[in-house]
Amino acid sequence: MSQPIEERRRPPFVADERTQIVGWLDLQREIVRWKCTGVSEADAHRVVIPTSPLMTVAGIVSHLCSVENTWFEVAFLDRPKAEAQFDDPDSDMRVEGVSLTQLLESYQRQCVVSNEIIAAHSLDEAGRYTGWPAGRASLRWMLHHMLEETARHAGHLDLLRELLDGEKGYY
Repeated sequence: MSQPIEERRRPPFVADERTQIVGWLDLQREIVRWKCTGVSEADAHRVVIPTSPLMTVAGIVSHLCSVENTWFEVAFLDRPKAEAQFDDPDSDMRVEGVSLTQLLESYQRQCVVSNEIIAAHSLDEAGRYTGWPAGRASLRWMLHHMLEETARHAGHLDLLRELLDGEKGYY
């Protein structure tokens, strides 16, 4: 986790709402990627919390990729959902045999797609998915939720890294 701090910048102190929300979300996404720097494949899949066996570095990255897709493509745009996405709520964290490199590349691609969707729509626009109530939330609500979700899991990665190899660092 030796990436220079200046590559992870907070959004400007004074900016419009979209710039600030997306800026904070992008910062948390970058922290997620940073927390994965230097993690071996074995450690990426290693269970260190016995009561939460799916809570691995790899599982969290996969989950974050899935929720980016779920909120911005499925809920907001009503695009087809990934197979078994809602049938097994833990399916996105079952990543045996998938490399951390692959997961991080998928996450990066999904974040680009999410940011393209965000840039093309009003924050006040409502989601189009009617399969569950939150699918009709505004893009603003979905962005705030994804900021909370990503920051929460970045915190999990903080703890996992410390348990796996002693690495620490917030920002």
